[in-house]
Amino acid sequence: MKNTTCVKYIMMTLFLGFVVIACDEDKFLEEIPLDFFSPENSFITEEDFNSSVTELYSRVRFCAYQTHGASGGFPYWNSTDIAHDGRYQITADFRFGGHTVCLVPTNSTITAQWNSWYKVVANANTIINRIEDAENISLDKREEILATAKFMRAFAYRYLVYLYGGVPLNLDEVSSPKKDYVRATKNEVLEQIINDAVYAAERLPDIDKVDDGKISNLVAHHLLAETYISTGNFTEAVRNATIVIDDPNTQLMKNRFGSMADQDPQDKYLKFTQSGDVYWDLFRVGNQNRASGNKEALWVIQYEPDVLGGVLTSTGNWNAKNTTRGESSNILERIAGPVGWMTLIDPDGKEGMLGKPQSNYNSGGQGVSLMKNTDWFLYTLWENDWNNDIRNAPHNIVRDIVYNNPASSYYGESVLEFPSSTITNQIWRWYPYPSKITTPGQHPNELFDDVDNDFLNSASGSTFRDNYMFRLPETYLLRAEAYLGLGNLENAAEDINQVRIRSNATPIAPNEVNLDYILDERARELHYEEPRRITLHRTGKLVERVRKYNELNKDEIQDHHGLWPIPQSFIESNTDALIEQNPGY
Repeated sequence: MKNTTCVKYIMMTLFLGFVVIACDEDKFLEEIPLDFFSPENSFITEEDFNSSVTELYSRVRFCAYQTHGASGGFPYWNSTDIAHDGRYQITADFRFGGHTVCLVPTNSTITAQWNSWYKVVANANTIINRIEDAENISLDKREEILATAKFMRAFAYRYLVYLYGGVPLNLDEVSSPKKDYVRATKNEVLEQIINDAVYAAERLPDIDKVDDGKISNLVAHHLLAETYISTGNFTEAVRNATIVIDDPNTQLMKNRFGSMADQDPQDKYLKFTQSGDVYWDLFRVGNQNRASGNKEALWVIQYEPDVLGGVLTSTGNWNAKNTTRGESSNILERIAGPVGWMTLIDPDGKEGMLGKPQSNYNSGGQGVSLMKNTDWFLYTLWENDWNNDIRNAPHNIVRDIVYNNPASSYYGESVLEFPSSTITNQIWRWYPYPSKITTPGQHPNELFDDVDNDFLNSASGSTFRDNYMFRLPETYLLRAEAYLGLGNLENAAEDINQVRIRSNATPIAPNEVNLDYILDERARELHYEEPRRITLHRTGKLVERVRKYNELNKDEIQDHHGLWPIPQSFIESNTDALIEQNPGY
């Protein structure tokens, strides 16, 4: 027994001596968690990095469409030149998400946007920092992952710089609390966006080699065109936009295509069967991705009903976290659609509506009248081409509603011709709306309470369709903006007319081109696609155009609202350096 014990001690001594002599002390002391996920054990294999990149896509989708629960993309359209509060509550406070809040440093939506986009930056930085130590990843795949992360970082800073101005530039992985951030200048942030996007443009795959929803080199060139305009480098803006426009895999869609190419928009209540058009086709379910034949889609945000990471259709209350459309989808139908389906009293004083949302043009899905287009957008913007611009066709902008209750003697009659006392007293109950906010006749099966009557259930309200982040007409309009900066009005007009002619709108002459006209054309083509607030902040036109075109907010907007305030919580937590607030706040 003694001998056995001695042998054990001798062997242990020899083993410890070997460890002391042979091991790298720093490596020996390095702590690598084995029973929970951390950067040290989550960024090793190609599968790990693919998962992290997928999370970046998901987070960008969340930031652009879902940040701050029910508000979704509301802040990017509300209180601009194209839209205002749907219930006519004047609040210079600029309502976000149905809550009366102000453009002040303590605004929860403003703070949520700041935190959410910086989370994209932080996650991208982790991938950028860790990719060098990845195992068994080919050089090409490594560069694609790195290019994707750098693009996403640039894309996040795009929102941050236009909303808040010069912001802190964070280009390294943060592994411990940091409280000494300083603001970079706006130009420094723009230059960083360019640096990251150039890297991405040189290394991301061609657009015909990427899966649905993934970014390509053309997406990076599109972002470069926009950013170079902001730096005043119009020549480079033209060059990058031209790369996108001249690519053999892109073109404006000029003929009917996709899942409903042989069908026309119909509505039994509005009693119309309109001839369909290519603009209508662009927003039918299944037509956003390139597999449908759509060659003007550049970057499409993906939504799949009832799949992990997609959009839920059948459970829960609309603003419950993680279980419903509030956290998992683009709720544009809900916030921008009118609530006329609910209660409209006919001229006899009886209920003129069935009182349930339906999947048709008359109902427009389950809108709740939170955000309405401005009168300028609904009327003035189209007056020169009212009957010929297909983007203003009755199925693309729905301008009528009829009583749909068979028990009403006004069944099938226009509410506008036979006014409802409800609308007279509460004008927010119904208003014209662009049909692209919803999917008439194409809601997922899981959303129906009664298929025969088109009745939708309480989980509806989302736009159950993939969404364009970048679309080729925007590239044409960016190049027109760059040509305008170069004083080349002929080429600027030609690019604008490429978009207008596709829509059967009257071409414009070179002497009609100015920045306001380009912004008008963006509103006609890209309403509720582009983040309108970002465009107006970028061009410095927000305050001017709200005062001119937004009947609700024109008297309350102030000069300093051209930028959002820096969140007060960030200023107070950054205790080791001074963060100056934007002027006026």
